[in-house]
Amino acid sequence: MENNAYEKTGYLQNDFRIFHLCDTKQMEFSYHYHDFDKIVLFLSGDVTYSIEGRKYELKPYDIILVNAGEIHRPVIHSCLPYERIIIYISSGFMQDYKDKSNDLTRCFREAKATHGSEAFQGSEDFHGKKVFHGNVLRIENMEKSSLFSVCRELERSFSGNEYANELYQKVLFLEFMIWLNRALINNHVNYLENEVSNEKIAAIVDYINSHLREEVTVDDLAERFFISRSYLMHLFKAETGYSIGSYISEKRLLSAKTQIQNGMSVTEACYACGFRDYSTFSRAFKKKFGTTPKHSGNII
Repeated sequence: MENNAYEKTGYLQNDFRIFHLCDTKQMEFSYHYHDFDKIVLFLSGDVTYSIEGRKYELKPYDIILVNAGEIHRPVIHSCLPYERIIIYISSGFMQDYKDKSNDLTRCFREAKATHGSEAFQGSEDFHGKKVFHGNVLRIENMEKSSLFSVCRELERSFSGNEYANELYQKVLFLEFMIWLNRALINNHVNYLENEVSNEKIAAIVDYINSHLREEVTVDDLAERFFISRSYLMHLFKAETGYSIGSYISEKRLLSAKTQIQNGMSVTEACYACGFRDYSTFSRAFKKKFGTTPKHSGNII
């Protein structure tokens, strides 16, 4: 029987939360995902960050953007302290501040765009310059920037209990997201290329995520990407931590849950996300999330 090597971790019951963590021992993290968006400000350590089959070698003050449902993990290479600031963000929270002129989720959308083969090849800005998107951002002199200053003030606000502190935290968080998106818009950010990734596996991950609605088999992938079936299965597991079958099933379930919570009917979500049989979908959904699809709006 297939053993899924990943799980949902963290349960967010607030609009956002911030944590400052430092591991002084060399720890091993399993592949996992969250139901919320996540920002990591990397401060120190000897770390490679893996997101959806792509790997990034981090430097201090790199910013990692992980969309809800993206499977990821840090890989710690030595006993150097692994220090980071983590911000968890409810996926629907920033939608309240979205209009024609402002979209604070832009940074996450551009990070997710790297998981499509065309977007990964790069797009052009209004100057005609080639721009690459990715999950890891590198800002020159980040430690001296307004963005970092606001992040530290936001962190400090969670240890205080002054007048209107909760409102102040929300103001600081929104300011942080404004500065981050301004940096993107004004080209003050370099997207870190995933130089240590296996590009064939990254392309296969892209293809799977773009074709979840269709029938995708190991044989089809092997033929399309000119790789033997057995080597593909071995390489995919080594690079992502999952078998191809379990990865596809997981992604379909995550997509279906999101679609249902966004208002799509359960039956429509079932077939829209690649399931061919409703009873199979319902059993898999309940096993994964502990509730039926009809009650998935109550999942935290």
